[in-house]
Amino acid sequence: MRGFVRPTGLLVFVALLAMAFTSPTPEEALRAIGRTEGLPIPLQRALDPSAGFELMPAPRPGDWLAEHLEEGQTFDQFMRAHPPQPDIHRATIYLQPLGEFYKGKGVPVETLKEFGTAFFGMNVKILSTLPIGGSQLRTRINPFSRNRQILAPDILMLLRGRLPRDAFCLLAITMEHLYPDPSWNFVFGQASLRDRVGVFSFARYDPAFYGENRKRDYEQLLLRRSCKVLAHEIGHMFFLKHCIFFKCVMNGSNHLEESDARPLSLCPVCLRKLNYSIGFDVAERYRRLLHFYRKVGLEPELRWVAERLKKLAGDGQGS
Repeated sequence: MRGFVRPTGLLVFVALLAMAFTSPTPEEALRAIGRTEGLPIPLQRALDPSAGFELMPAPRPGDWLAEHLEEGQTFDQFMRAHPPQPDIHRATIYLQPLGEFYKGKGVPVETLKEFGTAFFGMNVKILSTLPIGGSQLRTRINPFSRNRQILAPDILMLLRGRLPRDAFCLLAITMEHLYPDPSWNFVFGQASLRDRVGVFSFARYDPAFYGENRKRDYEQLLLRRSCKVLAHEIGHMFFLKHCIFFKCVMNGSNHLEESDARPLSLCPVCLRKLNYSIGFDVAERYRRLLHFYRKVGLEPELRWVAERLKKLAGDGQGS
């Protein structure tokens, strides 16, 4: 048996350089999307990356791809993973509120349901709120923030026993803070893809958590952040890995600034994956999102979706 030789500092530095993320070329991005010949014309147009999408730039220090080596997932690799698909028996996304969503604290759960329905084109149901007390969930007081935190694996165990028979997935949503292990400070969320359950917290998306003043548009900021995390985490339930090809809601994020910078939309690679799994009409999906963004006043997203509908129409006319 060969002995283990600790690498020198120079070798570690060279290895890190070799691991450094480089932005994909347009050709690499096209290969990630895969061949689209034979697909319906509207879907081919939706997957055309020539307008409305930005290749993933090089990360800055502290960003996700600066600290996590990820190879990405092309559409062909996604197919080879045999991703789960909704069927007649499991066709509903369930949201499980954990603790109260008070007025002025968090996005209304009904609004999150509306967004999820538009984004995924699936039935989304809200279960009755589970109280924190008496649920046998372990909690602690964070020594730094002094906030109460819930042990996330306990929530996953609780959800496994409450998974509805017709559920594609069940996700707990909460304004409580989470931690995954006593050695960790906090975690935004955690999931078990095999068990089709997950939990994520919106607590750290409110500017007030960081001691910042809530600006006039803070409700839209909180809504946008909450919709992003909902789309991202449910996307993982469909076996979508972090995207490294385009700026996309499926990009990984290490910090709030990076999360805010990612768009509330799927790039062509991830859109094709989700379309394969769910089989939605891509134009109808964009029309649902257009209606939602208009209703809640998310103007940048509204304009982006309107441009996508023009692209799909092929004649410069939106819907």
